[in-house]
Amino acid sequence: MKVLCIAFDSNELSIRLASALAKEVEVCLMLPEEGAKFHLHWLSPDVNFQPFPKPRLRQPAKQISLMFKLIKRIKQFDPDVIHFQKGHLWFNLALTFLRRYPLVMAIHDPRHHMGDKGAYNQPQPIMDYAYRRANRVIAHNEPMKQIIVEELGIPEQIIDIVPLIERGNANAQTEVQEQTNEILFFGRIWAYKGLEYLIRAEPLITAQIPDAKIVIAGKGDDFSSYRRMMVNPENFIVHNEFVSYEKRAKLFRRASIVVLPYVEATQSGVIPVAYTFAKPVIATEVGGLPSQVEHGRTGFLVPPCDEKALADSIIQLLQDNDLRRQLGANGKHKLETEWSAEAVAKKTIPVYRKAINDARSGSAKQKVRQATG
Repeated sequence: MKVLCIAFDSNELSIRLASALAKEVEVCLMLPEEGAKFHLHWLSPDVNFQPFPKPRLRQPAKQISLMFKLIKRIKQFDPDVIHFQKGHLWFNLALTFLRRYPLVMAIHDPRHHMGDKGAYNQPQPIMDYAYRRANRVIAHNEPMKQIIVEELGIPEQIIDIVPLIERGNANAQTEVQEQTNEILFFGRIWAYKGLEYLIRAEPLITAQIPDAKIVIAGKGDDFSSYRRMMVNPENFIVHNEFVSYEKRAKLFRRASIVVLPYVEATQSGVIPVAYTFAKPVIATEVGGLPSQVEHGRTGFLVPPCDEKALADSIIQLLQDNDLRRQLGANGKHKLETEWSAEAVAKKTIPVYRKAINDARSGSAKQKVRQATG
């Protein structure tokens, strides 16, 4: 089987998956050269890696030129199936010229998140076009599958659930030690991430654990509004910037716990990173997060928009060293057995076979429509 994997971000995920797939199938991987360079140490020599430049979305001449070059390369490789991550404004349109190839589409976010201004550069109808063009669709959890069915109208019979892949390097920054009572919020700072509720929880936390520190690392919204919410600014350590992979490893190694106070979500790539470093996760019961965090086993789940419940769970874990370390160890075990690159690859290859068979025997989507009348 010849598999063409292509993405315009998700570089770490794509390289790890392609390298694991290459043990079983022939893989050509196309990624932006600038983003991929940070993860090439994961790349298997068995992968046919073809990097490409990544123009800005608002550079139509460069984008159109790139699309024709990618189409030419893909036809030269002549894959049995294309695996496309997330979608991309211009490549979605280019799929019109690649209809002969079965398409597996991995959907990360069926709809743009609240406050994620960058996502709106890629209009939803164009994203939906690629989703609906796919022979098979990959969702990362059951709640996400239901959203895809309800919001996009894609038949559930062509949706396969494959978990997110591991992230981060557990061997990185080993000289960095965990800091007592350090709480980490990591990732893009958009309204849907619910950072305000962690900030509101701080006085409740430090009333019982005076030396607790909340580390906020990531860029996104104008941070001044969040600073104004802080009752005790001295209890926050803020890195309002793009965080390098080296710094990411240090932050996760230092953390006692990782907190995701989201008000909406489909899934989170932060959770696999936390588990890589054996850190327990406190997350809200929204979207697909409960499928990633096992309450009482790899972390705690709390209601969204509830700073008291969030503070209570944080306090409980910070005060119980044995429980905190056990939950972190359980998370790492979950990662290694369910989310490793090899485990995800084994679940992905059958999806490719389904896409190829569906394309050969006629559209599975058409059959579903005929059966449901």
